[in-house]
Amino acid sequence: MAEVEALGIAGTLAEARRVIGAGPAYLSFDIDSLDPVHAPGTGTPEIGGLTSREALALLRGLRGLDFVGADLVEVSPPFDVAGLTAIAGASLMWEILCLLAERVGVRSHVLS
Repeated sequence: MAEVEALGIAGTLAEARRVIGAGPAYLSFDIDSLDPVHAPGTGTPEIGGLTSREALALLRGLRGLDFVGADLVEVSPPFDVAGLTAIAGASLMWEILCLLAERVGVRSHVLS
């Protein structure tokens, strides 16, 4: 998180794009990267994490990368206060599914 804070969202996205490159990639999002204020229902809550807005910005900033699969992990319903983590997880997964759907559309267009 210290690196994300130092680089900012734009810098973090630039570094992610540099590391991933143009090849196929798998996206795994760990819900406990969010601060427990935004996602308390995880087995390892730790203060100082991302806000839900930052998480959305990071995911949306990954548009155009060649994702071939994805997951969202570490949601723990027994620890979820008022369903906050479920809401955050579902919203983030929607963004991830949009990234995947966009790539399927690009692949379909290229193959036809």
